[in-house]
Amino acid sequence: MSTGLIIALIVIVAALVIVAAVLTLRARRGPGGQNLKRRFGPEYDRAVARHDGDATAAEHELAERVERHGSLRERPLEPAQREQYEARWTAAQERFVDSPREAVAEADRLLAELAGARGFPDGARYDEQLDALSVHHAHHVHGYRRVHRVATAGGTGTQDGDGRAGTEEMREAMVEARALFEDLTRPTRHRDESRKTVERSDGEAAHGRAHHQPWGFTRRHAKGS
Repeated sequence: MSTGLIIALIVIVAALVIVAAVLTLRARRGPGGQNLKRRFGPEYDRAVARHDGDATAAEHELAERVERHGSLRERPLEPAQREQYEARWTAAQERFVDSPREAVAEADRLLAELAGARGFPDGARYDEQLDALSVHHAHHVHGYRRVHRVATAGGTGTQDGDGRAGTEEMREAMVEARALFEDLTRPTRHRDESRKTVERSDGEAAHGRAHHQPWGFTRRHAKGS
């Protein structure tokens, strides 16, 4: 057998091996990727964006989150606890009118405490707590991420003269964060029942949350800080 023929056979075999490996990877990744996308919803898209469009890397990250936190069982809140948290959130909303930054900081602290009370990692480990919340409350966790960013680092987007987050950005962060607060304070049985319904699109969900907010203040109602 000539050297050229041997080389050609080697190239063909190598190509077949590569094709088989790619097809196997796609077969393994396809259903898993779809399951992760269905489970994480908008959080899946954010993970892909953070990995510059690399879906495989994003799915690996999300799968690791599920492995670490998927078995977590949320602790129920006592009625008195729930009432206390709800009263604090209402107070933070009312405080926003005169002190937006202090209200956002309180909302950030409140979500961290509430998540800890439900059995998630302690708020002092913010990144770990956020990852765990994303596994069990994927459709609402971004509100916590956003309010935390605004509260601790000034945020981005609509800003005031000193470069910190402006009043409108803080208001939007509070509105979005409320969805996670309501999910965490809702009795587990009711939340599980609600998850059996068809998920609304992000636009519809955002519109519904804004429409049903009991604190429908606008930028003219809140003073800048």
